[in-house]
Amino acid sequence: MSLSVLIVAAGRGTRAGGEIPKQWQPLAGKRVIDHTLALFQSLPEVAHICVVLHPEDMTLLPATILKAEGGATRDASVRAGLDALAPLGITRVLIHDAARPCTPPAVIQSVIRALDTHPAAAPALPVTDALWRVADNAVLGPESRDGIYRAQTPQGFHFAAIRDAHASHMGSAADDVEVARAAGLDVALVTGHEDNLKITLPADFARAERILRGSMDIRLGNGYDVHRFCEGDHVWLCGVKVPHGRGLDGHSDADVGMHAITDAIYGALAEGDIGRHFPPSDPQWKGAASHIFLRHAAGVAQARGFKISNIDCTLVCERPKIGPHAIAMQAALADILGIDASRVSVKATTSERLGFTGREEGIAAIATATLVSE
Repeated sequence: MSLSVLIVAAGRGTRAGGEIPKQWQPLAGKRVIDHTLALFQSLPEVAHICVVLHPEDMTLLPATILKAEGGATRDASVRAGLDALAPLGITRVLIHDAARPCTPPAVIQSVIRALDTHPAAAPALPVTDALWRVADNAVLGPESRDGIYRAQTPQGFHFAAIRDAHASHMGSAADDVEVARAAGLDVALVTGHEDNLKITLPADFARAERILRGSMDIRLGNGYDVHRFCEGDHVWLCGVKVPHGRGLDGHSDADVGMHAITDAIYGALAEGDIGRHFPPSDPQWKGAASHIFLRHAAGVAQARGFKISNIDCTLVCERPKIGPHAIAMQAALADILGIDASRVSVKATTSERLGFTGREEGIAAIATATLVSE
């Protein structure tokens, strides 16, 4: 079995509003079509993806993606896409609307499984609202909703059967199931999903945004670090050089606050701690500036598809006093992390003269990091 996906994206979508067609408009940090492509790019069953585009849009997707030039109607565009896939030895194809970026994976898998026993399959949901026939803004009477379903995509087909059906179909069609039925193909019904909306009107963007944002990955991590005092005339805390009668002892510059924040980010990603990435046994990190570690942690988060939503760090010490330097620390950390300073909190507390911090033997730091998938 060779399964491919045909995404229809040649329309102009004027009812959705905006200065550009709906498939190219921004949605939850990406373009609509980028979310739609991602639905299928992660599926191991999919051998090829072909996107049918308007002639003016052919350069809007990377050259690595197979593209076909669409026609004046939807069915003409689908035929062009099927022709582009034909030389690739395709046996099954899923045809999907580019304006459906929220399709749950379970719906896609249901369509794929149904093709094992049927030449065609499509998702749909039963109509549950009352139906009226209306003319001139007046209700003429009710209509039965028995056996009435709302059609969705992807619609799946045995490739040769749907290509032949399109080749012989005369006139236009609302979707590919209509073409398949006209050719006598049996179309299996699978259960659709309310989230599988097709963006059609301006308000649909807000609903799609809520669906996509609802599936975001939110991570929390915490970090804790301690450094003892040693001889010196300053300490590094959260990226700021603070004058003090003693220094902090450590393999690097002993910035206890920055170390705790770094470990909080690594922790949110399940990436261990600073010692895993920068072993203290490695002499190259002797005396290293701690911003190296923090930038690395932020880079790992970005590479994993996360942005840092906020950082909260508490420094525990009797002295030096943190308040006069807190705003500078906030700004330094924000610059290193590449986020707004309003998303960084630096504060301090004492331990009421209790424990090693109360005896002024060292400084402790506790940090929390929130990461959100982009």
